[in-house]
Amino acid sequence: ALYTAPDSCRDRCEEPYSHEDECHCDAECRSRDSCCWDYHEHCGPEPFSSSRDAITDEELLHVSEQLYGADHNKARPDDVAINPQHRAAPHETGYQEDRSPEPLYAYVNEKLFSKPTYASFIRLLDNYQRATGREEEVTAEELREQDVFLAEVMVTELMKKLFSFLHQKNRYGSEQEFLADLKEMWFGLYSRGDGEQDSSGFEHVFSGEVKKGKVSGFHNWIRFYLLEKQGLVNYFSHNFDGPWDTYPDVLGLQFSWDGFYKEVGSAFIGCSPEFEFGLYTLCFIARPGRACHLSLGGHSISIQTYTWTKSTYGHGKKYIATAYVISP
Repeated sequence: ALYTAPDSCRDRCEEPYSHEDECHCDAECRSRDSCCWDYHEHCGPEPFSSSRDAITDEELLHVSEQLYGADHNKARPDDVAINPQHRAAPHETGYQEDRSPEPLYAYVNEKLFSKPTYASFIRLLDNYQRATGREEEVTAEELREQDVFLAEVMVTELMKKLFSFLHQKNRYGSEQEFLADLKEMWFGLYSRGDGEQDSSGFEHVFSGEVKKGKVSGFHNWIRFYLLEKQGLVNYFSHNFDGPWDTYPDVLGLQFSWDGFYKEVGSAFIGCSPEFEFGLYTLCFIARPGRACHLSLGGHSISIQTYTWTKSTYGHGKKYIATAYVISP
């Protein structure tokens, strides 16, 4: 399997102790009685996976700063103006009250959207039925749109840095292997319902879904802006605004999508599509099912990812169930 699992020591030998982990793989885990069940198989005298290939917390902080610095397509300060208005207290996020009369986005320079990664990303957003339980019909044109988006992000410095890091850690042998796996983990279909191929990581995270009368996923600022402009999204309030004084920023927000409510929908604001795509991919590979602690411009941030456990692809590899930035 390519990805570490939260209850396994595969590719995690000597990973630094964290109280958030289900179990541990460092040398002291035996004295704490907290080793994962397969510790001896992978981290014994002749471990299956070399400890040098484990991705440490310090490496995550370093590579995330590299990716942050390589986001050359992000919005400049004068490209986006947001109007957050009402800040909801923790007990207010479930009230479903519109406490902000104005739209969230006061201005967006839509020239951003002509950049290749933005344009190819936006073309993907109308490829999905938002209701879970309804089979997705993927056309040849939609498959081509997936390939174009992946090709465009892979020529960016940001994604090249990400591949270089993962290649160095022996996760991928070639850029072609990485590209093929990105397509499977993000765009491969699985069932959130009763067997219908109705969902994918990309649809859930970036486009958004509706399940049991509530908005599920939907963590992308471009998608939000475009739907708000059409009058299909109504911004209610925010519960968190990140410390950044430039883009990307982070917002935790409440909103209604065509009548369906999202109680807390975190999102990066003003980042390029490749930044969000790359950061979520990094955390899914390095810390699936666990909080992934990063550093952006000297500020700490954490991303949560989950694997889809009910079906796999390849040799037991996992699809992305969700990925989002944690808003306190």
